[in-house]
Amino acid sequence: MRTEIKRMLSGRNFWAAVFLGVLGIGFGAVYPKLGEELLPAWNFLSMEKKAFYYLRKESRIMGFIDVIKERAKANKKTIVLPETEDRRTYEAAAQILKEGIANIVLVGSEEAVKKGSEGLDISGAVVVDPATSDKTQGYIDKLVELRQKKGMTPEQAKEILLNQYLYYGVMMVKMGDADGMVSGACHSTADTLRPCLQILKTKPGTKLVSAFFLMVVPNCEYGANGTFIFADSGLNQNPNPEELAAIAGSSADSFELLVEKEPIVAMLSHSTKGSAKHADVDKVVEATRLAKEQYPDLKLDGEFQLDAAIVPSVGASKAPGSDIAGKANVLIFPDLDAGNIGYKLTQRLAKAEAYGPITQGIAAPVNDLSRGCSAEDIVGVVAITAVQCLAK
Repeated sequence: MRTEIKRMLSGRNFWAAVFLGVLGIGFGAVYPKLGEELLPAWNFLSMEKKAFYYLRKESRIMGFIDVIKERAKANKKTIVLPETEDRRTYEAAAQILKEGIANIVLVGSEEAVKKGSEGLDISGAVVVDPATSDKTQGYIDKLVELRQKKGMTPEQAKEILLNQYLYYGVMMVKMGDADGMVSGACHSTADTLRPCLQILKTKPGTKLVSAFFLMVVPNCEYGANGTFIFADSGLNQNPNPEELAAIAGSSADSFELLVEKEPIVAMLSHSTKGSAKHADVDKVVEATRLAKEQYPDLKLDGEFQLDAAIVPSVGASKAPGSDIAGKANVLIFPDLDAGNIGYKLTQRLAKAEAYGPITQGIAAPVNDLSRGCSAEDIVGVVAITAVQCLAK
């Protein structure tokens, strides 16, 4: 206790505080009304300082999505929004059109769209009614062709396309009448991705479809100035080594496309370079070997504990022979439990912005929404989807 008191008394900050306190008491005694006169100005300055802090913080967080929107505006793509039964779709469409982020196609009858969008300006959107569109028959024929080995008949194809607008939206993308699709506000992930896998299939050279979250962490010196990709955080439950390697390759491509910086990939584990022995560690070690073999030009290494992956001093200590340790901005988690928990911890505890789940590996960009999403969330995912279309 004596040591702590001595340290406090020897500190310059302590004596400065004492001086200001005495000065304030003196002014209060000599000019008793001075404090009352200065208080409004002090409060105003204080509020201005707080406002500046929050504006600076907000601009830091929103910077990423603003850049994405500008890139989307510069090369405008056509995105289908098939969930015209949901008011959020119309609110998002109105905002997207107002900002000029993308061309929007709404799937549904003119009457239903007019009713659902009441009070909103969606005049710039194209409304496609499957029941009356002159392209529907072509979509039916193509769907039969694609699914004939599964026993698809023209009657079944017609029934699907007239009543399941997600299938109709995916067919628009397949036939080149739209560049991408965003859905999931009122459909499950399975319902959103099923028509994609049946019709669009996987991207050439990609072994599986996976999902990632793009994380933007405020006031963070790690990663790419606080920006990371976390994968797989939304789709593959327990990927094997081959699948983990594929997720790493796709995630690196996504990072380079969306963040426009060089991806540095870490294969995560509870072990760093053999510090623990377990079958789960062996899986990540093998995935790392395969990824290095398949993507020889990619900056990738593992297995790493999280701190060894992103903190330079820890990386240098735990993995001194690695050029990747302590520098990673693409984090590949060993399974969905770890990835999902990891992104939510970062989002809640670090106040990070989490964009996703964003799908990768589909032949054309189709993204899934959370059923709890806001209209603003849909706007952001549409912007990201539009930028993904640039890589087609």
